[in-house]
Amino acid sequence: MAAPSDAGVGIYLHVPFCLRRCHYCDFNTYADREALIPAYVAALRADIDAVAAAGPRAVGPPGSDGRGDWPTFDSVFVGGGTPTLLPAADLAGILRLVAQRFQLAGDAEVTVEANPETVDVEQMRVLADAGVTRVSIGAQSFVPRVLDALGRWHAPDAPLRAVEACRDAGVDQLSLDLIYGTPAESDADWRHSVRTALQTGVDHLSAYALTVEAGTEYGRRVRLGTATAPDDDVQAQRMEQVDAWAAAAGLARYELSNWARPRAESVHNGIYWRGGDWLGIGAGAHGHWRGRRWWCMRSLELYVRAALAGESTVAGAEVPDAAQRRAERLLMGLRLRHGVDRQQVAPVDDVVVRRLADAGLLTATDDRLALTSSGMRLASAVTLELL
Repeated sequence: MAAPSDAGVGIYLHVPFCLRRCHYCDFNTYADREALIPAYVAALRADIDAVAAAGPRAVGPPGSDGRGDWPTFDSVFVGGGTPTLLPAADLAGILRLVAQRFQLAGDAEVTVEANPETVDVEQMRVLADAGVTRVSIGAQSFVPRVLDALGRWHAPDAPLRAVEACRDAGVDQLSLDLIYGTPAESDADWRHSVRTALQTGVDHLSAYALTVEAGTEYGRRVRLGTATAPDDDVQAQRMEQVDAWAAAAGLARYELSNWARPRAESVHNGIYWRGGDWLGIGAGAHGHWRGRRWWCMRSLELYVRAALAGESTVAGAEVPDAAQRRAERLLMGLRLRHGVDRQQVAPVDDVVVRRLADAGLLTATDDRLALTSSGMRLASAVTLELL
């Protein structure tokens, strides 16, 4: 039952609560619903128990050999939302339950996402004692007017205090997230944000281009003409800059939007990018097992009701065909600096490959396809060409 040795197996837990909803966010999150946290914690625990007891057969595709025990898991990732909005004892209890119900590798990466205004030393000590090895902190910017444009509510220096709180609690594997291309952001603003993040000495940095998503506050403002959409050329420039600055600070780019010191790459996200398997548990969580995908109920109320009643929390599932799997492997694999196994995305048009290579956008061997630095700036277009 082991997953491919180079892909890994993980567990994703979703916590959909936030103090406020950011203008750009299209995740399954809910603000001002803290009264439901106790019921959600109970429901999540019940769902973890149910998934563990049902075994691999319950999540695999029809007709697959799902007998036997769960494999050893390489990672646990608690995302959101803002997982650190949960009382520390509750979140620690959830993590301990996962470790009891599933076999985790001795060096398993256990990550919790956090918004900086919800982090303190005592909370992090409780989480570290429950097995947390890594914290991913959403900074997004260190410039007040950029934070305002994004709808972020924390003070510019709050991520710095969060980093220190984690370190004081004994959690040293830390990541900071940034967003670039906000129309309110100047060149100097971006330089300040990146350099401030790097000066903390964290071993991982993520930097994402701002996108316009339907249904978000930012998307609504762009549609009404009260806000402008990001400039593609500016975002390409920002990507080049963060790559150079991170490299100078000793962080190597290993994925389109991620930089890390040696051995500090995200194990869990690597499972997604390399086509591994993971369990998705929680309202709106997605999972993948041996070629089958599923997604859980997004509604807090429906999810809680089903989980506490011992009913399935799965809202839908699918088994992608060969063409869909190939497209996804190409899309995800090309995000990685070392690229994707050519056999996993076959067939590819050799004429197109040569043209992209001649243009300096792609490196191609008999075994692998990988984007160049120039190709990473045009990753979506290159992927479409190959498809």
